[in-house]
Amino acid sequence: MTRIVIPSLTPHYINNSPWSISVNLTFSRVEDFLLKFFSAVMYHLHTAILFTWTDYKTIFLPITTFACATAPVQSFSSLLQCWIWIWFHLLLCNVSNQARSCEEDKVNRPWRPLPAGRITESQAIALRWAIVVLCLFWSSIYDQDLVLTTMGLVATTFIYDELGAASHIVGKNFCNIGGYASFEIGATTIIGTSLRELPRFAGANHAMDFVSVTAVIISGILIFTTIQAQDFPDVEGDKALGRLTFPIYAPEFSRAFTLFATVAWSMFLSWFWGVGPVSSAFLVMFGAYVGIRYYHWRTLEADKKSYLIFNIWLMAAHVLPLHARTSVLAF
Repeated sequence: MTRIVIPSLTPHYINNSPWSISVNLTFSRVEDFLLKFFSAVMYHLHTAILFTWTDYKTIFLPITTFACATAPVQSFSSLLQCWIWIWFHLLLCNVSNQARSCEEDKVNRPWRPLPAGRITESQAIALRWAIVVLCLFWSSIYDQDLVLTTMGLVATTFIYDELGAASHIVGKNFCNIGGYASFEIGATTIIGTSLRELPRFAGANHAMDFVSVTAVIISGILIFTTIQAQDFPDVEGDKALGRLTFPIYAPEFSRAFTLFATVAWSMFLSWFWGVGPVSSAFLVMFGAYVGIRYYHWRTLEADKKSYLIFNIWLMAAHVLPLHARTSVLAF
């Protein structure tokens, strides 16, 4: 069979014209630029996630739980705004802390951005101040009080990382109170804003009521007396940095005190918020389980698992203020 070849309708001189070659080169360059840009964005996004990775279970989720129960949450929009506010402030704290703890992270968490070589110390410090500006701007969208909350967190972070409070037992605990309280105040303020009360342009009132203020104060004291729970898995790294934490200073007593604190706080919080007998018994047994784990199982892996379970207990404790508004835990 004879094959019929249909000639191209486009003249040969057009296909090979300088204009056609120029267009092809332009498209190729644009495509190459977009691919490189997307790759760079994903790389830096991955770096940001690595900075905050260990604190989703220790800060992000407990603070969200606290704010949802204490405010309580008004809409998905306010919840989303709360998540954004928490995440950027969490990034601020993590970048600041990790910029000065590369040696510790080489021992405990070598996958973090600095020991992994994804960013240098000088770049991390510059990034920290850029995030400070971003967080102040984000808070200013709401009201002046939230700007003061951000400034308080920045000051606490600076004292912790730059003035050596991280290496002092009491100083570290006070900084942790300031940090947690700042997160709780900011998150509760934002998440309690209704959909009609979007940022200050609508003249919204973001003041916290008695239940919210009381919950933040109690939470601060709780954190002060139980924050050593996060130090047990990091003993070797803290020793490498010369930090003196409660588990290093008093290895036996710190574990016994943690057992006492989780049980005592479970009993007190159940009584203070007036929850029902079943809810109270559950929290007390949960607190006892957490404390017993810390006291009896002392390997590195056991301490890591105990800290994860501790944060679940902390979230359960943070739910209790909701009962003051809804009586949902009366059973």
